[in-house]
Amino acid sequence: MAASIPWRVVIADDHALFRAGLKSLLRLQAEISVVGEAERTDELISILAETPCDILLLDLGLERSSLLDIEALATRMLVIVVTANEQPEDALEAVRAGARAVVFKRFAIETLMEAIRVVAEGDVWLPPTLQAHLVQGLRQVARDPLTAREREIVRHVALGLRNAEVAKKLFISEQTVKTHLNNVFQKLGIRDRVELTLYAARIGIIGVHERRS
Repeated sequence: MAASIPWRVVIADDHALFRAGLKSLLRLQAEISVVGEAERTDELISILAETPCDILLLDLGLERSSLLDIEALATRMLVIVVTANEQPEDALEAVRAGARAVVFKRFAIETLMEAIRVVAEGDVWLPPTLQAHLVQGLRQVARDPLTAREREIVRHVALGLRNAEVAKKLFISEQTVKTHLNNVFQKLGIRDRVELTLYAARIGIIGVHERRS
C-alpha cells in the first residue's frame, strides 16, 4: 500500500499531552501532514470515515479493542503502533494483526520518522529488541513444535507428576491432560514418558539434572 507525499497522518492516543507533543514534532517534518487525532476508538472511526489517511499512529492502550481495530484498518491504511508497552508478545501480536511497524514511546522522533519512511516504502519496521525476539521465536518453533500449553504439561510430566497432579496444578481436567499428551506423542514420534523426559531435558524444558522435589 503506497503512501502519497506528504503522508496524511492520524494520531490515535488517549494521552492528550503525548498527542500534542507528537503532533508538534511531526508538523516540523516536510513529509508529514497531520490530518487528525483521536483519544477514543469511536472518535478514530469517525475521523477516518471523513478524512483520507495514509498512515495511522495507533497506541495499543487506546482501548481494549486495539488489536481488532488494527485488523480492520490495516487493509485501508498503513498502521504503525506507537506504544509504551514493550512486552514482545503484545507488540508482535499487533504485527500479526496487520501493523506495519512498532515504535516504543521512549524512542526519539527520528526513530519514528525512520519507521514511517520504511513503512511508506512498503516494508516493515521493528526495533532491534523485537527483531531478536522474533528470530528467537522462529528458532524455537524450528526445534520445538509444541505449543506453550503442551510445553507446560510436558514440563510437569517430565518432573514426575501424574496426569491427575498435572490437571490439578494447571486447573484443567485430567482428560485434557491426556489429550495434550497424546498430541505431544504424535508430534514428537515418541512412545512413553521416559522418552518424553529425555526430550524435555534435551531442548531445555527442564534442566538435565532437574528432578521432582
